[in-house]
Amino acid sequence: MPKKVIIAGGGTGGHIYPAIAIAQGLKMKFPDIKILFVGTEKGLENDLVPKAGFELKKIRAKGFKRKLSLENLSTLKEVALGGIESLVLLKREKPDLVVGTGGYVAGPIVFFASMLKIPTFIHEQNVKPGVTNRILSCFVDKVAVSFPDSAKYFPKSKVVVTGNPVRQEIVLTEKLKAIKELGLDAEKPLVLSFGGSQGALRLNEAVLELIDLIKEDSTFQLFHITGKKNYDDFISKLEYKGINPLCLGHIKVRPYVYEMHYAIAAADLVVSRAGAITIAELTAAGKPAILVPLPTAAGQHQDYNAGFMKKNGAAVIIKDRELSGKRLYEMIRSLISDKNRLIEMSAASKKLGRPDALDRILREIVSLMD
Repeated sequence: MPKKVIIAGGGTGGHIYPAIAIAQGLKMKFPDIKILFVGTEKGLENDLVPKAGFELKKIRAKGFKRKLSLENLSTLKEVALGGIESLVLLKREKPDLVVGTGGYVAGPIVFFASMLKIPTFIHEQNVKPGVTNRILSCFVDKVAVSFPDSAKYFPKSKVVVTGNPVRQEIVLTEKLKAIKELGLDAEKPLVLSFGGSQGALRLNEAVLELIDLIKEDSTFQLFHITGKKNYDDFISKLEYKGINPLCLGHIKVRPYVYEMHYAIAAADLVVSRAGAITIAELTAAGKPAILVPLPTAAGQHQDYNAGFMKKNGAAVIIKDRELSGKRLYEMIRSLISDKNRLIEMSAASKKLGRPDALDRILREIVSLMD
C-alpha cells in the first residue's frame, strides 16, 4: 500500500519552498507516494502549492500577538477551531508521517500528529528558530536544522543538520552559460541585487540612487530585480531622473526573473535581504554577498542569518537604517576592486553551502517511515 505524507507549512515562501522541495523529492523517490499539503486561506501556499501540482487542504491558524491584546481572545478561538480541524483531518487521512516546515499552520497539525503517535518531522530554515518549531521540537521525533548554530535551540538527541533544500539548477548552472543567457558582458564584474520574490522598497530606493551614481561608470554591471509590483514605479522614478536604463548597456532592470539560477550563477557579488532560502541558494552557488537584513522579520531572524554569513566570512552587512545608494556604491566598489577578498568570500560561502540538503532530509524522513 502506498505511503501517505502530510506536509504542513505556510504563510511565506521561506516556509513553502522547502516544503515543496521535500514533496518533489519524495515523489521522485517514491512515485506512488500520496502527499497532501495543509495550509491556511491567506498564505502564499494557496498559489505555490497547486502550481507545483499538489493537493492543498486548509485549516484555521493564527499567531498570538506578542503583547497583551484583546485580539488574542479571537486568536484563541481560531487556534481551538484549528486544532479540531487538524484532529479531524489526521483521523480521516491516516498519514504515515507528518512534516512541518514552519508557520502557524504547522503547529496544530504536527502537535496532534505526535499525540496520535504518528511519526513527525520538522524542518527549521533560519539560524534563529521560530516560536512554532521551538515548541514543536518537544513533541516531534526528529528536527532538521539548516545551520549548525540552530542546534542549541532544540533537544540534542533529535537534531540533525541538513541545510535548506535548493533547486539543483542553482548548483549546476555554469557561469558563462548564465552570462550568455542574460545577455551580459563576460569581461565585467556583475552585481546582482534583489529583495526577494516580492521585491523590497528600501533596496529599490537605494538602487535608484546607486544607478544615478553609476550611470556613466561602467566599471561593473548591475542587474537589479525590483519585484513585479514595484517595477513601473521604479522605471518612472528613473525616467524622472532623466535615466533610460534601456540606453545603459551596463545596467539591466527587471521586474522578476523566473530563471533565477541564471542570475545567481552569473553574479560576482549579490546584494539582497537575508532570508533563509536566499542564504541557502547563495551558499550552494558559492556567492559573496552584501546583506541587508529585513528589520521587521519575525524574531529578527534575518539578522541572525546575516550574522552567520558575516561570522564565516561569506558576507558583509549593511543595516536597513544605514542603507543608501552612496553607502551601497562605496561597499560594492570596495569589494569589486579587491579580487582576492571576493575570491575568499566566495570560497567561504561555498564552504557553508549544503547542496545535498534535500538528500539528507529525505534520508531522515524515510527512516521515520520504515
